[in-house]
Formats: sequence, C-alpha cells, structure tokens
Amino acid sequence: MIGPLVETGWLESQLGAADLRVIDGSWYLPAMERDAGAEYAQGHIPGAVFFDIDAISDPQSPLPHMLPSPPDFAAAVGALGIGDGDRIVAYDGAGLFSAARVWWMFRAMGAKNVAVLNGGLGAWNAERRPLVTHAAPLAPRTFIPRPRPDWVQDVSAVKKAIDEGSASIVDARPRGRFSGAVPEPRPGLRSGHMPESRNTPIEVFLQSDGRLKPPEELKAAFNDAGVDLARPIVTTCGSGITAAIPILALAVLGYRDVALYDGSWTEWGGVAEMPVESG
Repeated sequence: MIGPLVETGWLESQLGAADLRVIDGSWYLPAMERDAGAEYAQGHIPGAVFFDIDAISDPQSPLPHMLPSPPDFAAAVGALGIGDGDRIVAYDGAGLFSAARVWWMFRAMGAKNVAVLNGGLGAWNAERRPLVTHAAPLAPRTFIPRPRPDWVQDVSAVKKAIDEGSASIVDARPRGRFSGAVPEPRPGLRSGHMPESRNTPIEVFLQSDGRLKPPEELKAAFNDAGVDLARPIVTTCGSGITAAIPILALAVLGYRDVALYDGSWTEWGGVAEMPVESG
C-alpha cells in the first residue's frame, strides 16, 4: 500500500513494475504561461502518461475542470492504461501544485493505492533521475469507480456548513485574493472570502524545493491560520485545483473527515446570494 506521499528514490526503484502507473498531472494557470502537454513531450518520468485535468472533467458543467461522473472518469483513466489494483503515483512540473488534484480525483473515485511524488518533477530533475521524451501508451484497462461522496462538497453543502458552523473552511488562495485586496483573475467574480473561512496559501505547506513540509510544520500551518482541526474540514481555492494541497497535508497528518469544495471561488464568487467578506 502506498500514499499519500512517495519519494523520488522509491519511485525510481519501482519503475517498470507491472502494477505501477505514473501520471504526469501538470496543469498551470494562464498567468504561468506554461504548456503542460508540451512540457510532457519534452521530457517526463519513464512510463508516465499525461493526465489532462481539463479534458478529464465534467463536460456538462459551466465551471472549469469539475470532477466528472464515475463512468466518464473510469473510461478516461482506463484508456490511459490505469486499472483496478494498480499503484498510482501522480506528479507535476511545478513541484507540488496540480498533482494533488489528480490524487484527490482518484481518491474521490475510490482508489486507495494512490500517492503524490514529493517534490514532483523539479525534485526528480534536481537529482538527475532519468527522463524520456517518447509517450508510453499502455493497453486499456478496466477501472471500477467506487465513489466517495464524502470527499466532495457542493455549494449548498458548504453554505449549510458555514451557517451551522459544522465545519472548518480552509481557503488555499493567495492572501491578497482571500482578503479582497487583489482582484480575482476570472472576470465577473467578486473579491473576498467565505464567512468564517481561514486562509492557508499553498506556500505555507511547501518547502523551497517543492516538497511538502514535515508533519509538525504542516500542523503548525493550520494552527497558525486558526483552523479548528477538531471539526470536519472543507477546502476551497479558485477552481478546485490547489484546494487539494491542504487535503493532501491533512491526509499526511492522519485526518480523515475532509472534503473539497469542487466549485470553489469560481462558483461561490459568481453567485450573488452567497455571502462574501473582505479584509
């Protein structure tokens, strides 16, 4: 059993194993001016397949890259050669940014043997580990989804949790966007944050090399932000990508009563009746 984190040395030692599936889950904000698919083609971990977060999403939703239906997810990952019983390791080119989202998607679909590569491709390259440029097509396999609805929250559930004070809301957006001092990058969205939410920008969880901080520092980051870890926790961000990073940190710490608000601020900030605070 693996997860939620694996190290670079371990992954290299496992390359070529019949049950190992490596996923390049790189995804970047437009402002980053990076092309995840092109970077995958230029060099990736041997055996890795490219997981397109935007393509493997709900085509019916007006919101970006929402979790697809279980049958659609199963079909997409099965076509990538990922099946039941596989050990799955996701990484990204930013260190630790979007790979946590891929990890969360698999966990929300019931996969248990899934992990994130600590430090991602940056750590792999810094240690001069092997890269390849050719794609690694795998024979299609059958992935049987076993959805975990407790890992996903929608807008009504989050609103209820805030009204009742039944959960801690953790917002992973940058501090300026959380406070409302910096406008949202998506047009038409209000600035600010949900009432009673606490701000944990993703950098509070990461070391300078892109690896996740040690457990004691992760817990301190939540405590410093005023997060009540005794309550159920719902994470949010701009569009559901980096909200998976605090969930990954909580998983490392052993917390199980966690969920991700998939619509995140793209949905909340665009719905006039949802309350917004600033400061």
